[in-house]
Amino acid sequence: MSIGYFLGIIALMFIIELPDKTFVATIVMASRARALPVLVGASSALVLQMFLAVEAGRLLTLLPVTAKNFAVAAFFLGGGAYLLLVKEKDEVEKGEEEGLAERRGTWIKEFATAFGVIFIGEFGDLTQIQAANLSAKTHEPLMVFLASSIALIAISFVGVFGGQALVKRVKLQNIRYGGGVIFTVLGIYTVVKLFA
Repeated sequence: MSIGYFLGIIALMFIIELPDKTFVATIVMASRARALPVLVGASSALVLQMFLAVEAGRLLTLLPVTAKNFAVAAFFLGGGAYLLLVKEKDEVEKGEEEGLAERRGTWIKEFATAFGVIFIGEFGDLTQIQAANLSAKTHEPLMVFLASSIALIAISFVGVFGGQALVKRVKLQNIRYGGGVIFTVLGIYTVVKLFA
């Protein structure tokens, strides 16, 4: 895998996770607990989810090529539809509900709460599906895991230390639309390649 593709995965995963409910939950938890345990807990949960996603992607590679390509196209198109059609308000409300459960406590409690909220919230989430998709498409599970993990750790960092300021300056809906367009284009490209 080229360094450009690696950096592209980091950028893509960063963009699609930025307006997500787990990002909002991280912001809310960080406003009610110490920054470090929330950062470490959220990052640990996201890295574990990326490991699970990449392993699922490796299973996709066992499918016949045409079936795998249809699955990859479906994941891209589904991700694009999700980002373009799900209202931003719904994602923000979900994130706030998940994050409001956090109250200041011991370092271990704050870590465990952040880990649990993010780990459960990320199951079946768009970034997890796309990591599985990219792992199956590239046949580079380690690189996809590393790139995705770097992006999601960066998102946790932004959520904990700068999320509230960022949300005041950039509309999350614009970020969602950008990610949705990227996924839709990739999905259409994959379908076109199937019939070319």
